[in-house]
Amino acid sequence: MLTVASTASLRVYVSEWENGRRPISARYAKILRALLGVTDEELSGTAVTLAAPAAADGYDELIGRIDAARSVSLTMVKTFMDQTELFRTMDRQMGAPSLVDQMTAHLGTLEDALTFAVLPDTRRPVARALAGAATLAAWQALDVGAVERAWRHYELGKRAAQEADEPMYLAHATAEQAYVLCDAGRAHMAVQLIRDAQRLGGKAMSPRLTAWLYAAEAEICARAGMPDECRRALENATRCLPPGEDARDPDMLSIFLNEGHLTRWRGNALALIGDDEAVGNLYAALDTADPTFIRASAGLHCDLTQAHLARGEYDQAHEHLRQARLIANRTGSVRQRRRIEQLTQRL
Repeated sequence: MLTVASTASLRVYVSEWENGRRPISARYAKILRALLGVTDEELSGTAVTLAAPAAADGYDELIGRIDAARSVSLTMVKTFMDQTELFRTMDRQMGAPSLVDQMTAHLGTLEDALTFAVLPDTRRPVARALAGAATLAAWQALDVGAVERAWRHYELGKRAAQEADEPMYLAHATAEQAYVLCDAGRAHMAVQLIRDAQRLGGKAMSPRLTAWLYAAEAEICARAGMPDECRRALENATRCLPPGEDARDPDMLSIFLNEGHLTRWRGNALALIGDDEAVGNLYAALDTADPTFIRASAGLHCDLTQAHLARGEYDQAHEHLRQARLIANRTGSVRQRRRIEQLTQRL
């Protein structure tokens, strides 16, 4: 059982932490990282530096790291990918805050492996694994409100995708980065960036990723106040989406999109532009929602709140907002809580 100070003492501690009069102990730092989804650097406001190991001239250490990187086989890369997949599953079911330590360590291991890998046949698989992990870490950082960390992780993911010569990974990281701009109030710039992501992917993209990019474009166009562009992008997403119940893209494991997911996304975009068809799409999505996508369900209830508000149906809006708040509190999503507060001000 974890023992902490009394409520009164904790109030004093928080005040002293905020004013720099008391250092945060390792025990409380561990609690705060999991609670707030922040790194040690963000918690303390100082850069974490590692002491350089003692060596006569540094070459022994360097060669040791290069030799270790050479031993990174395809089996080891698969282990990295499996770890990312585990974190992806935990994220969508439990939320991002509790994963900050694991993701920080995971990215550090991958960056180290890439930094000291020399030849292309070793570097490319590691870079591909890093691109996927960095993009996931970026989305998690955005979810907990660490926007600068999110931006830096997206930049890392894009660089890794370029190193790996993986246009799909580059397009996906670029498209998700557009959401940072959108959340920061630069929706029109975000529209330009997501269209650039489509250009970067080019003909190398899978049909499911192509549909995903169009759906993301539709949402961002809606947030930019571009209803005609939003509807056009939704039509393109529907046209490109492969048929069938399968949602996972085998070529891009971070992409989940089938007709059910797209119905939810269509409802989200239509709700943002005040289209009356949003309600039908959103309730259809609610009936078929995958129960493992816990955090996404908070977004769905927010969308239903928005759609009912547009129709002046305040009782239904209140109920869905209540459910959204419960789920957001459960997953610790700062991003969803921010949206909930914005909707609350409209009720």
